[in-house]
Amino acid sequence: MKKILIILLAFLAVSCSKQKIADLNKDVKHPTDVPGQTLFSNAEKNLSDQVASINVNRNNFKLWAQYFTEVTYEDESNYNIFNRTVPDNAWAVYYRDVLEDLKRADSLISMEKPVLPADIAAQKNQLTIIDILAVYTWDRMETMWGNIPYTQALNIDNVLPVYDDALTIHKDLLTRISKDIQNLDLANGSFGSADIIYNGDVTNWKAFANGLKVKMAIQIADVSSESALVQQSIASAEAGTFASPAQNAIFKYLSGTPNTNPLYVDLTLSGRLDFIGANTFIDKLLSLGDPRLPFFFDQNLGAGVYKGGAYGHTAGYANFSHINKAISEDPTFGFPLMTYSEIQFYLAEAAARGITNDDAATLYNNAITASIEYWGGTATEAAAYIQKADVAYDQASWKEKIGTQAWISFYLRGYVAWTEWRRLDFPAMNLPPAPQTEDQGFPYRYTYPSNEQTLNGANYTKAASAIGGDKLITKLYWDVN
Repeated sequence: MKKILIILLAFLAVSCSKQKIADLNKDVKHPTDVPGQTLFSNAEKNLSDQVASINVNRNNFKLWAQYFTEVTYEDESNYNIFNRTVPDNAWAVYYRDVLEDLKRADSLISMEKPVLPADIAAQKNQLTIIDILAVYTWDRMETMWGNIPYTQALNIDNVLPVYDDALTIHKDLLTRISKDIQNLDLANGSFGSADIIYNGDVTNWKAFANGLKVKMAIQIADVSSESALVQQSIASAEAGTFASPAQNAIFKYLSGTPNTNPLYVDLTLSGRLDFIGANTFIDKLLSLGDPRLPFFFDQNLGAGVYKGGAYGHTAGYANFSHINKAISEDPTFGFPLMTYSEIQFYLAEAAARGITNDDAATLYNNAITASIEYWGGTATEAAAYIQKADVAYDQASWKEKIGTQAWISFYLRGYVAWTEWRRLDFPAMNLPPAPQTEDQGFPYRYTYPSNEQTLNGANYTKAASAIGGDKLITKLYWDVN
């Protein structure tokens, strides 16, 4: 892969020997003209950085999914997101660093005047892919907070945007992604090397968009009023989504800062020893004899020895299993935004619910096998694993089977794993000793940023009332069980 330097100034740099005298008056530290393609690259990186990070100031979901627990400062493992204003930080990244960059990229690329038919088609593909990534981001936010500013968001002339109804947003996103799927032209290119996820491959972006449509449909499978929409969305998208793990959407990091994987920054460059495997996750892997265990965690306690720390409790770092060094010490470790395995789990669920006539067991087995092979296991190991009594698909307990195996498969992808737990209520999680939720139980959403309460108070109050209260324990409209 051709290296892409994400820093915006790098795209603006010019040789002094060719620089016009007039250019010397430009403020190169605060550029006003940035290529739209550069802003798209930046949005991809900002999005991936946010979801990959384990920094407790910006992303607590790897803890909330109980993959890991903290060693000394256990606030975030106990659902305290207030001391560090975590919702404010995440809100800013999604609106300012991802969606605003995508909006500006769209505006700048729309103003270009290509002449050749292939360039005109590539421009249309670029604009469509920008919207696909925006839909992915909006979906994540709406399922994280509930009602959020949407139709009036990203408008510098309106600093007090109203909050839109979350289900209305969700349905509009399904409409948008459907149009995007239709608009992609597979015979032409798009961003080329400016696209860090797919290197401009439009076929893969179309598969991604179809996968996103499946994901958003299954998200609202329990909303009875939308059963027809769910069925139609999955029926129209499943044949066009990922055909194999070769199409996984992986953000590719580089070996030099600031373009390394945030996990490398948080776990290695920081010099801090803050996280260990949680007993919730490791105990489940041990009980199943899961072949992914040595790929997930180091054997720092001895060959074949793994031990998780009690979730939410303080612990001695040296006494428990550490995150595998192949993850924590590799600055180029690619981070998945969507995978074939993930979509196979959603399709298995659709079959289990009777939404499709597909074979749920086959899809479920495909998902597990793809995950095991993705992490380094073999087809032989996968075949043996899916035959185990505690793993083998069972229609009578499909929620537990799919919920548990999807959770394992989503390792490192904390938000996706936590969201599946919210929907399916499996696997069983351990309650920490001092949960900072209103009922001392589990959290089901992020609270709104404190800044919204003070700066956009009237609209914030309406939104909080509409969803049932701005609380960690408020279940969103799709989490009906």
